[in-house]
Amino acid sequence: MSIRHPIIAVTGSSGAGTTTVMNAFAHIFRREGIRPQVLEGDSFHRYGRVEMRERVRAADSGKGPAISHFGPEANLLTELAATFAAYGETGQGRIRRYVHDAAESKELGCEPGTFTDWQAMTPDSDVLFYEGLHGAYVDDGVDVARHVDLLVGVVPIVNLEWIQKIHRDRHLRGYTPEAVVDTILRRMPDYVNHICPQFSRTHVNFQRVPTVDTSNPFIAREIPSADESMVVIRFTNPKGIDFPYLLSMLQNSWMSRPNNIVVPGGKMGLAIELIFTPMVLRLMDRKRRAAEAAA
Repeated sequence: MSIRHPIIAVTGSSGAGTTTVMNAFAHIFRREGIRPQVLEGDSFHRYGRVEMRERVRAADSGKGPAISHFGPEANLLTELAATFAAYGETGQGRIRRYVHDAAESKELGCEPGTFTDWQAMTPDSDVLFYEGLHGAYVDDGVDVARHVDLLVGVVPIVNLEWIQKIHRDRHLRGYTPEAVVDTILRRMPDYVNHICPQFSRTHVNFQRVPTVDTSNPFIAREIPSADESMVVIRFTNPKGIDFPYLLSMLQNSWMSRPNNIVVPGGKMGLAIELIFTPMVLRLMDRKRRAAEAAA
């Protein structure tokens, strides 16, 4: 953790709702005049798209170790921890981008499924903002979580997560239903061993729970909408959280435990801004005071 160079990390698997969280934080940063250095978790994948597919095929045929994007074999987790440590100490570091699609390819000048070159971070950023799979990772002698000042977990119940993945991979990426199921099954050990434990280290968790039947995610025709969901928000340490204020601002919300508040799915973005604006401002105030003391 760092006072002068704080780090915020949002961790959750793709399709979990991290985009909603990112947009809400972007609103906070813009409104408060905060300059973030954004760090994408995908940029710390170890392999590009083609090589990753080859390694998956080798693993499926018994010619290589089991591998998925959820696990350490496919990611540069030592380098991620080192990047967090460097930023916390100096406010600097090196980053790259993973090129997801044709639009990003045109923007970045690299083929989809590849990486840009490593380059220096933007100078004079106020905070490092990470979004990806491993912001709270701890295992195998690698401790990413210890460098983070504010850890946020985003995770839907598992059936909803599968529905979102099935729809994305089938309709946006053209995968067959069988291929999507194979991917889910292949990832499951890494999901259990490396993704789930992170949500016990986060400071705040957002878990989206549908209010419609998702008992068989493999035949679901639609992704439950925000209005067909509730969001359970869990605070590791509820001390200092103004629950009466949150309940008054978030219509139809209630507390289910002393450290849990439940809000309508459509209010998730608003809840994020209400909860994290004061937290981010406290990080910035600590940063300012530390800089003044050092001057």
